[in-house]
Amino acid sequence: MATAAPANNLPLLYKDLMPLNSNEHGKYRTKTFDDAKFMEGHHAIPLTIDEFAQAGRHYPIIFSDSENPVPLVLMGMNEGVNTFMDADGKFTSPVYIPAYIRRYPFLLAKLSPESEELSLCFDPTSDGIGAYETGDTLFEDGKPTETTKNILKFCEDFETAGARTQSFVEEIKKLGLLMDGEVAIQQEGREQPFVYRGFKMIDEEKLREMRGDELRKINQNGLLPLLYAHLFSLQLMRDLFAAQVAQGKAPQVTEAPAA
Repeated sequence: MATAAPANNLPLLYKDLMPLNSNEHGKYRTKTFDDAKFMEGHHAIPLTIDEFAQAGRHYPIIFSDSENPVPLVLMGMNEGVNTFMDADGKFTSPVYIPAYIRRYPFLLAKLSPESEELSLCFDPTSDGIGAYETGDTLFEDGKPTETTKNILKFCEDFETAGARTQSFVEEIKKLGLLMDGEVAIQQEGREQPFVYRGFKMIDEEKLREMRGDELRKINQNGLLPLLYAHLFSLQLMRDLFAAQVAQGKAPQVTEAPAA
């Protein structure tokens, strides 16, 4: 989950990337977002394993259907649907906000593919940073303020958690615990259920059938609680679908991928 080098394929939520520096951005300030409209159109957000316990109380946790699966929280069951936000981009109820969202508009990125060093960058299209009259200053006398140091620390911690998450995914792939996910949700008054595919999930049957020594190993290295946090969270898919229906956002097709 470490951020790739800035390129045309920018990370989710980011429309552009620029390295933060005192020469060009000496008068820049950062301010709290009034809304989260930068999330508009996104229903699945990356998650680190450090957040499974908290996030799993509010959202279903799935894995992307890709060569290198990434844990995701679902904020809606269909593309472009976010049941937790209103039309103004404000969260409608107190829920856990994933670190990926809280990090925006900043991130650590390589300035070139050859570089090993990560630099603090930001999305210049964001309303959260600019040459404003109010807000938290990022530089004083050409040096980073406490605000900038805290932002850098948060981004570094996120990258560290991302590395742990990559290791976790590699381990469960090695154990053969990931399977193609599918959930069928029957809506009252419809003959056919809505079938969601296009994601990965833990194979619960294979987990139950693991040898005692293997099970003991994944329990000792902390994997087992994470696997069950994911499995328990899947029960929220039906609640998420019901919220979509209540908001008039039910899909009009009988099959649609979750992510």
